[in-house]
Amino acid sequence: MGLFTVDEAKAELTALMPVLDEIVALRADAAELAASRADGGSPSPLGGLPELKAAQARLDELMTAVQDTGAELKGFAPLLVDFPADLDGVPVLLCWLEGDRALEWYHRADIGFAGRRRLP
Repeated sequence: MGLFTVDEAKAELTALMPVLDEIVALRADAAELAASRADGGSPSPLGGLPELKAAQARLDELMTAVQDTGAELKGFAPLLVDFPADLDGVPVLLCWLEGDRALEWYHRADIGFAGRRRLP
């Protein structure tokens, strides 16, 4: 996949929001179902092993859907999605973190999340 412009990445993030929202919901369900299966775990009203396996399979599908756009899913809890881009000739990743209102951050590709800055 190629590089995103800032506008393309913002549009792609908007299109991905229903997918990302579903990942967040399924992530919580899968965590509850997994905890209920552990020794001493309380039964979950969400179900048992079949529901856990279904949630895991759906999460795999959704994560693949994110990656298929050219975006990079870098974190699962919290969700972290990067969009490869170029700002003024510098390779960067436009960076969305679960809880961000919009795509407003970037970091240089060679520095990583610690170098996260607001988009100009």
